[in-house]
Amino acid sequence: MEWIFLLILGLVAAILGSIMGLGGGIIIVPALMVLSGYTTILEGITPQVAVGTSLLVMIFTGLSSTLAYVKQKKVDIKSGLIFFIGSGPGALFGVWLNKDINVNTFLIFFGIFIIIVSFILMVRKYVKPIKLAKTGGVRRTYINDLGETVEYGYNPFLGIGIGFVVGMCSGLFGIGGGSLMVPAMILLFAFPPHMAVATSMFLVFLSAIVSSISHISLGNVDWLYAAALIPGAWVGGIVGAGINRRLGSDTVVNLLRIMLIIIGIRLIYQGITGA
Repeated sequence: MEWIFLLILGLVAAILGSIMGLGGGIIIVPALMVLSGYTTILEGITPQVAVGTSLLVMIFTGLSSTLAYVKQKKVDIKSGLIFFIGSGPGALFGVWLNKDINVNTFLIFFGIFIIIVSFILMVRKYVKPIKLAKTGGVRRTYINDLGETVEYGYNPFLGIGIGFVVGMCSGLFGIGGGSLMVPAMILLFAFPPHMAVATSMFLVFLSAIVSSISHISLGNVDWLYAAALIPGAWVGGIVGAGINRRLGSDTVVNLLRIMLIIIGIRLIYQGITGA
């Protein structure tokens, strides 16, 4: 029954992560840490193992989502590769930060981070994109489903810098980094929301490869947990991309935000009290 739960966890995390470009790790890591106190198979799991295992799983979530979004022609591959120039080294730095972190300290900081992410998700739809500069930087156009031509763009150095922070959070917390990258692409670079999500999943895939290889070399991956999570993650990535294409994600975002606040408070409480 517990292994079936892990399979379902991978599926649900990947669906929600793919819909919003989050990657799914922001659900998997806290779930593994919280459930470690309630189930024997996860008993004693460390932050390092939770993060390393989550990142390995996200390779499959990111790949399946990216392939589905590529078929929809919504992935800006060139921009994703530019952002990866920053997120790749950032991921390695995050792994280095993670390797000696204390369990209670990890829980407190990760809980605070999750609550911040929930706030970002709350204000994202109410903030208008910053107007593009008339000259300089990368300029791109995209024809949306209504046949309208949408212009977006960014300073590549700013994109690489944000990518570094995203990669660092990926390596440190075991998340995809989309919780930061998607709002940044929408608010700072005026990416169309669906393209921001799709490109974020491409970046999640690349960053997860770098981070997970580092965590594997450090022995931070539990292969049994990963084997239970990966099948659901692969299917969930495809399903989430399909849902993103057909439905607005406001309801899902609101539910996820509430869930993240609850999880964040629970992790902070667990980190402070040890209970």
